[in-house]
Amino acid sequence: MSEKATPPQRYRSLHGTARTVETSFLSAITICGALWATDIPTYFGFAIFRQQYLGLFWALSLASIFLLVPANASSPRDRVPWYDWIGVGLSLVVGFYIMVLYPRLLYVLAVSTPDKYLLGACSLLLLIEATRRFMGKALLVILLFFIVYGATAEYMPGLLGGSGVSLKRLVTYLYLDTNALLGLPLIVASGIVLPFVLLGQSLFATGGGSFFTDLAMALMGKYRGGPAKVAVFGSTLFGTISGTAVSNVVTTGIITIPLMKKNKYRPEVAGAVEAVASTGGQIMPPVMGSAAFLIAEFLEMPYSQVVLAALVPALLYYFVLFVQIDLEAAKHNITGLPIESLPKTSTVLVKGWQFLLPLAVLIYGLFYLNFPPGKAGMVAVGSLIFVALFSKTARPSGPDVGKVLTGTGRALLEISVITGIAGVIIGVLNLSGLGFSVSLSLVHLGGNSLFLLLVLAALLSILLGMGMPTVSVYILLAMLVAPALEKLGLMPIAAHLFLLYFGILSMITPPVAIASFAAAAVAGTDPMRTGWESVKLGIMAYIVPFIFVYSPALLLKGSILDILWTVGRASFGALLLGIALRGFLYRTIPMPMRGLMIVCAGGLFLGGVWYWFNIGGAALGLAMIGIERLRFRKAETGIRINP
Repeated sequence: MSEKATPPQRYRSLHGTARTVETSFLSAITICGALWATDIPTYFGFAIFRQQYLGLFWALSLASIFLLVPANASSPRDRVPWYDWIGVGLSLVVGFYIMVLYPRLLYVLAVSTPDKYLLGACSLLLLIEATRRFMGKALLVILLFFIVYGATAEYMPGLLGGSGVSLKRLVTYLYLDTNALLGLPLIVASGIVLPFVLLGQSLFATGGGSFFTDLAMALMGKYRGGPAKVAVFGSTLFGTISGTAVSNVVTTGIITIPLMKKNKYRPEVAGAVEAVASTGGQIMPPVMGSAAFLIAEFLEMPYSQVVLAALVPALLYYFVLFVQIDLEAAKHNITGLPIESLPKTSTVLVKGWQFLLPLAVLIYGLFYLNFPPGKAGMVAVGSLIFVALFSKTARPSGPDVGKVLTGTGRALLEISVITGIAGVIIGVLNLSGLGFSVSLSLVHLGGNSLFLLLVLAALLSILLGMGMPTVSVYILLAMLVAPALEKLGLMPIAAHLFLLYFGILSMITPPVAIASFAAAAVAGTDPMRTGWESVKLGIMAYIVPFIFVYSPALLLKGSILDILWTVGRASFGALLLGIALRGFLYRTIPMPMRGLMIVCAGGLFLGGVWYWFNIGGAALGLAMIGIERLRFRKAETGIRINP
């Protein structure tokens, strides 16, 4: 569930014994994770510490990276060189040490012994090298900064000054403490993200990817701007399972982007539609992205509550996107696809109804049975496998099962490195006290102004997100900024969702907009133009976090009347904003009226005591829509109208 594209050539293509080892490691990651998520060991009377499982997961993930990812451009792609076999062996040692000895180590964690700090140093070096190979320079620099800072915090000046510890104590803490490498991020990756990646892989192996695309075509293809609506609907469905941005773009975009271009959508608009729709998968319930699972863990609340809070903002995000692509189609007279070329909804559902069952089971498990997310995900996988076995078209073969196991394991490699880095960052922040110092300084910098602090947090989120995956950005800001927001009275769930939104926005915000650039490559158009078009289409994501901060009813917190009023005015404001950005309703709208619509939308978005602004914005907005409708009808009947 990562956001970066990992081209196939980044992995080695192995043969013989090395291929067998690769398959064994990747399959073991998946199988062990599935067993852990479903609590199978406890059913057979095995008492296993969570850290023992994390040690095994860490060992297999690191070893697989050294096995599969070449050290540099000149490294062999068809075999594993001797130095990488050493990396594989050391990875197994540092992980199996935790897995085998943790029950005994638990009572002496505070005692620094040679085996602990030497293996701790080895684990950090392996993580650094895995980051260099797999994640690029930005995360490598950040990781090295925090490790060096942890060792030198007591010598740092001013705000950066922190508690000092010896190097031996530091590496031991980062290696074995449950607030560091073996902490929350790795727990989420190995026990929660893994089942949902497995669900996505299983869906594709049984034909679920084609089903979602066909269903989107059947439901949306015939309408005005049909290809773009297919892109949004299909990417949303796919995103609810995968929770990623770039993988959504390259999976559904290769079908939808050419269709949009063929039906007169400008290439940059076609790419932007796919990028924005795919990025929304990280904020669209029920699965969302891996950062959403972290929110639930950080706040110690059921994941179902996070999903409910995120639902309306996500719907507003897609609502504005739908409004804009529909008006873009009307503006350029883009019709739907020929009905005869589209699959019938009934036919699609009859052939692929089993692919909707996992979603239904997942929602039932999360909301009605109150299962933990990982267990709910595994139950959904089980339901898919059960119905697939009785379907001739969906029944997986032996090779398909192998591809699912290895594909899931391979997909977990990147997230394991990201969460390993996040664990080190959290460990250093806790050990040095830097997190508390920065949070306190932000409160002073904001001068007790919540709005100023929100703006600073938003800018920092987007800036960090340009070089880091969403999970890393969210974790860093959750440690540094979220406490400052909460000190100013902000509801914790609102603070964390605010940071999540702006961390995700780096996917579509130039100058480094990974999802937009990936879509531009598929569309064959300029990346920057696609990026700025993505900003327009995804504009609601920049606004809605501020709305729910000041109007928690948008997160479904409060009385029914308050929730209905807040959702209603925000929806109408979103409609006006979409119309203004496209500059078209029944006809092309002049610039002064577009500006006035934006002002009205702003009035509707205001929360708190700004009731008269809400009412004024609604009244004026309705009046402008009515005027445009009247002028359009007069123009249709040939009556002369004033410009």
